[in-house]
Amino acid sequence: MTATAVRPADEATVVPLSVALREGTRAEHETAERSGFVEQLMGGRLDRSAYAALAVQQHAFYTALEQAGARLKAAGLDSALVFDELTRVPAIEADLQFLLGPDWREQLVVLPATRAYVARLEACQDDVALYAAHAYTRYLGDLSGGQIIKRMMQRHYGFEQDGISFYDFPQIHKLKPFKDVYRERLDALAFDDEQRARVVEEARTAFVLNQAVFRELGDLHRATSDAGRTVG
Repeated sequence: MTATAVRPADEATVVPLSVALREGTRAEHETAERSGFVEQLMGGRLDRSAYAALAVQQHAFYTALEQAGARLKAAGLDSALVFDELTRVPAIEADLQFLLGPDWREQLVVLPATRAYVARLEACQDDVALYAAHAYTRYLGDLSGGQIIKRMMQRHYGFEQDGISFYDFPQIHKLKPFKDVYRERLDALAFDDEQRARVVEEARTAFVLNQAVFRELGDLHRATSDAGRTVG
């Protein structure tokens, strides 16, 4: 599916897609933020092994997402939504080497919910609408709430830079202007009403899939009285 980078003038009064995405996923976003696993991790009530398990799942997500983006870009179908500055897989791999050691690939345990999420990402194929939904959900989250997660990991678990490079974007010097450009690219997609609805619905699905991953992580990692920065 293709999409041009300029909206027709008669669509100027349509609610921007970035706004439709923000408003259309608000409930799912808030539910994900309130998940037990996220609250406990952010509150310092787990340990580094829980953070490492999250990084393993992220490696699976972003490998699939970035492969989808690379396919779209190679085919000229990405509508300028694929930014090299956002690439996360190398940073996640560096984190996993620090967290798990040089044999980290042999230690990866990908959860069933993560496999379902990856399958959904792989199904994007050449559909820029589906890719846009997932890229918006993940990358803008990393550039926004992800920065808070980074600070909490440093505060509660003693990280400095090693192990949390996933949250660093060295090629992006100012996050807010970059996010504004990203939203402008989303808003410039010449989608009809049906395509716009598909983007918002797929973004909701992305949040739901992410919540399922958090639930499974929560089942495996529970708060203990001795959890905190000295553990892990």
